Amino acid sequence: MADSTPPIQAEPGSLHELVLKSLDDDQAQDLVSIPLEGKSSIADHMIIASGRSTRQVAAMAGKLAERIKHAGYSSPRVEGLPGADWVLIDAGDVVVHLFRPEVRGFYNLERMWNFGEESPLAAGRA
Repeated sequence: MADSTPPIQAEPGSLHELVLKSLDDDQAQDLVSIPLEGKSSIADHMIIASGRSTRQVAAMAGKLAERIKHAGYSSPRVEGLPGADWVLIDAGDVVVHLFRPEVRGFYNLERMWNFGEESPLAAGRA
């Protein structure tokens, strides 16, 4: 089934674009990018995505951390990798949350940040 959601826009060559491409390449599910610039000092973007299993979540997180480092950005901080139910990758300007679907549904970060499916600012990919 084709995804009718428009792709998430990112500045070419940016950390944000690198993260989105990495997660897309690794088949992340339900990818959402929340712009935080001017709304929070924690980062410019928060990205939330799901993996099908703890193994996929851990693999996506590990590959993403390596790709960020190899692209010349500072080494990201990674939390939650041993359990891989919810992995947080803090890359400075971009914060990434990778979840197993059940855990993501429980915490519902999109709702906490008031960005649900009805918001035009939340763009997802299946």
